[in-house]
Amino acid sequence: MNIVGGDNAETFRNRKGYFSINTQCICNPWLKIMDIVARWPGSCHDQIIFDNSLIKSKFETGILKGYLLGDGGYEVKPYLMTPLLNPTTRSQQLYNESQIRTRNVIERCFGVLKRRFPVLSKGITTSLINTQAIIVSCAIIHNICIDLHDELPNDILQEGYDIENIAEANLPNLIGVTRGRQERDRLIRDHFSNLE
Repeated sequence: MNIVGGDNAETFRNRKGYFSINTQCICNPWLKIMDIVARWPGSCHDQIIFDNSLIKSKFETGILKGYLLGDGGYEVKPYLMTPLLNPTTRSQQLYNESQIRTRNVIERCFGVLKRRFPVLSKGITTSLINTQAIIVSCAIIHNICIDLHDELPNDILQEGYDIENIAEANLPNLIGVTRGRQERDRLIRDHFSNLE
């Protein structure tokens, strides 16, 4: 991405040292992108993006039901399940393995997007506004390809799963986090304890 300078230029430098836009995506099991936010600087924490997203508001107000899966960079919420930092029981370990493997769908989705649209992995050298439009346009075309049953490019993330971000977010223990932990504990008790 071309950064022309200015007071905010360095906020777009990510933890890997290059300029980027931190993009939040939610996909379904078939790799179709259900929600995308492509407007935050590369240095912005994932939790901040989620906290300011419409999708969070829809879950908080009850418009949307069900669960989202996130990595350890997110706060656990009643609707956002994250991995446990230190699973101690077999059922907790099974939950973590299931959560991580299931969440890997988004990693596969990113792999497919980058293979389908190499510009996303090689670097976009346009202005900020055009870069944002290109990212969202690639997501829209990706969804059209899925709807038309276009063959997915081979991606290298078919079997592996990433446990890089397993640490729970180092964020304040708010009421929603406590309720989220209670819901996660209930899921483990109800669905993983009988597998021990």
